[in-house]
Amino acid sequence: MSRAELDRAAAGPDDGAPPPPARAAAVRAPRLWWSLGLFRSELVTVFRRWRTLALLAVLAAVPLLVGIAVRIETGDGGSAGRGGDGGGPAFLTQVSNNGLFLTFASLAATLPFFLPMAVGVIAGDSVAGEAAGGTLRYLLVAPAGRTRLLLVKFASVLVFCLAGTLVVAVSGLVVGVALFPVGDVTTLSGTTIPLSEGMLRGLLIAVLVAASLIGLAALGLFISTLTDSAIGAMAGTVGLLITLQIVDSIPQLHAVQPYLFPHYWLSFADVLRDPVQWGGIARNLGLQAVYAAVFGSAAWARLTSRDVTA
Repeated sequence: MSRAELDRAAAGPDDGAPPPPARAAAVRAPRLWWSLGLFRSELVTVFRRWRTLALLAVLAAVPLLVGIAVRIETGDGGSAGRGGDGGGPAFLTQVSNNGLFLTFASLAATLPFFLPMAVGVIAGDSVAGEAAGGTLRYLLVAPAGRTRLLLVKFASVLVFCLAGTLVVAVSGLVVGVALFPVGDVTTLSGTTIPLSEGMLRGLLIAVLVAASLIGLAALGLFISTLTDSAIGAMAGTVGLLITLQIVDSIPQLHAVQPYLFPHYWLSFADVLRDPVQWGGIARNLGLQAVYAAVFGSAAWARLTSRDVTA
């Protein structure tokens, strides 16, 4: 066995049979301890891979490239900081006036493709990668339990969603402070809020962006349970993501667009309105929860019925 299967195997049986009442408290504590150990082992495995580190490096580089491009354009007398005449995102036009907006612009730039692609790669590889490496059979027949293993896999993908989003946000903040002035924040409604409140709203935006990827994480996890090819699962997840985004951009298909998980991704911009507009944000979170429930259940049904003896 590899990748700390011995730790996972020690997690205890998951046959669904309740322990005797006298032993219930004694059994719950070891199971909780080994579940945390299994989760910790999975996180170490995910974040030690060169692929994961490369994805995080690419995400960190996006704000740097955006910041340098805006700085060069502004230095050459461009229109990056002149309001909306540049035709770009609303956040991008404010970057040269306030470096904090580079955080928001970077999240808006990475959310349509870079962040979802990274999540799709990690989610697609979560189960299929174990199958391709020959370790899934040992993990499923070990007493760690299939349900517990699936929950740990999903939780580790969600941690990556948050980690990737925070990498973009922190990189954008550091580059913005280094290249541009920073001060009170002008909201999209035209009002001004203190820098401290602006940074708190930026943190909230980062959390909302990470939460926007929950549906994709569940979809990728489900696809990962359907195949023994990690490359196929990753390609399938990213391909389906691109397809849905194309469908979401076609005006003639407006009837189905509100049901697509990428449809409300940019609703986080409403956090920078005064007052905050929660309608689109609530619809986005509700849609992500539905996708997580549907595809999470499908992944559980697939994994718990999977034949690992073949």
